[in-house]
Amino acid sequence: MFNPLNLITKFIKSSNQKELNKIGKIVEKINLHEEDFKNLSDADFPKKTNEFRNQIKNGKSLDDLLPEAFALVREAAKRTRNERHFNVQLIGGVALHQGKIAEMRTGEGKTLTITLAAYLNALSEKGVHIVTVNDYLAKRDSIEMGQIYNFLGLTSGFINNYQDDTERKKNYNCDITYATNSELGFDYLRDNMKFSEEQMVQRDHNFSIVDEIDSCLIDEARTPLIISGAAEDKTAQYLAIDKLIRILNNKDFEIDEKEKSILLTNDGINNVEKLFSDAGILKNNNFYDPENLHLVHHVNQALRANHLFEKGRDYIVKDGSLKIIDELTGRILEGRRFGDGLHQALEAKEKIQVQAENQTLASITYQNYFKLYKKISGCTGTAATESEEFFEIYNLPVVVIPTNKEMIRKDFNDLIFRTEKEKNNAIIEKIIERNKLGQPILVFTSSINKSEVYSNLLNQKKIKHEVLNAKNHENEAEIIANAGKENSLIITTSISGRGVDIQLGGKKGSMPEDQLKINKDNIKSLGGLFVIGTERMESRRVDNQARGRSGRQGDEGSSVFYVSLEDDLMRIFGSESMNTMLEKTWT
Repeated sequence: MFNPLNLITKFIKSSNQKELNKIGKIVEKINLHEEDFKNLSDADFPKKTNEFRNQIKNGKSLDDLLPEAFALVREAAKRTRNERHFNVQLIGGVALHQGKIAEMRTGEGKTLTITLAAYLNALSEKGVHIVTVNDYLAKRDSIEMGQIYNFLGLTSGFINNYQDDTERKKNYNCDITYATNSELGFDYLRDNMKFSEEQMVQRDHNFSIVDEIDSCLIDEARTPLIISGAAEDKTAQYLAIDKLIRILNNKDFEIDEKEKSILLTNDGINNVEKLFSDAGILKNNNFYDPENLHLVHHVNQALRANHLFEKGRDYIVKDGSLKIIDELTGRILEGRRFGDGLHQALEAKEKIQVQAENQTLASITYQNYFKLYKKISGCTGTAATESEEFFEIYNLPVVVIPTNKEMIRKDFNDLIFRTEKEKNNAIIEKIIERNKLGQPILVFTSSINKSEVYSNLLNQKKIKHEVLNAKNHENEAEIIANAGKENSLIITTSISGRGVDIQLGGKKGSMPEDQLKINKDNIKSLGGLFVIGTERMESRRVDNQARGRSGRQGDEGSSVFYVSLEDDLMRIFGSESMNTMLEKTWT
């Protein structure tokens, strides 16, 4: 039967398809060079790099060199790592070079794709910065992909938080440098506080490729990086106010969970005035007198600390100090402190040593830092949902790259329950059912507290499992890399393990190849990796990131989200009518 829609789509292709068609012509040119470069000796590769550099000095553009350079990198990767770039990875590499965002699904090989654009742009000898999500990946990628760069005659290095200025400068002077966004940002701030150019560690901000770009430039975009110095010590004041705030009752303040704000009621103001007058710290018997403005601020922060911030969700106490947890990734934000006295208020609440307040000496947001680069690009598994924001703020178009093999993961509809208890019981039943078969399971939760709830429920059933959260995130990559093994059961927060490839049957190099293949076939027959989301997050993109851990490279896999009307998202944003309707349905 004739379908006019098919005809229309043939003539009016989506803008993304048009972009892919344009890049496809470049990929054809790259492939034409493959046979030529197979005949090169190993010693010819650095010579070819020098040849390219001389051509640039003589006026050739990077675009002119792209087909040959990409073909050379592909051959180098094949010889050093036995990894040949797929055509879709070449498409991704071209998009990155053109200053665009390449949306590539999990397992499509973003780390290898980046080497193409990094090599080409490093030929200009102005440096390329590759941004990773943590120190471990910066070091790992620099060493592993460094095999390719070194073979081609380029230098590569990485920045980690333990390095001194001499080591940092040496690594920034490499052709390609891997680092986290925070290390780059803080080095920039420290450089701006140096007394001479020779002391500065960074050089020009030429070209940056940001891995997991949505995490860096959307989720953390407005996070300020702050270098601070000590200010006046007000420890006694924080402890005294925390003590007095605990005496207030629920009628003394109103909490708005949606806006994450808390305000004193009239009764509360009267109570505060009485308590503070009795304690002798209120001037002129009026809480809002200009002379008491500092008290108003401290009270507001103490109220927020005690009633809006939760231990295990927003922060943890580790080794006697209070550490912030990133609400999106579930990772500890090392060295980061809440500003405006909130961190001190939380320390007073937890009865640990209150650190002196600091004053800001230098500050920049990630958004402003990355705008310093002459050219920026990036890749992630989930960018299309934020494409408008990327284009408006950073002038970055998104190109959705097709998968190398067809995606066959089954994404089931959400299962909705009235109460959290009913939902939790259903989740544990499903875990036991799949675990008995040996199917690997990855369970995503919204916080440390929630992950420990499920851990306790599984312990009661004597089900062996592993919990990955901010308390043990140092082992994150190792734990996540083994998530595809038989009987693997991992409970983790939010989007842990980004940048780590989950291979069914076990990670490469962990056992002989023939055994890995047997294991992989076995896991595929069980349905692949099963991802369970224990609730929906505020961002659809974060949910998609969780789903994306399964079904890499055309592998089998499945995902499902469990939702209850008592979940924070449903409770705060859901309607009362839905609850009433479901009550009628289920009674």
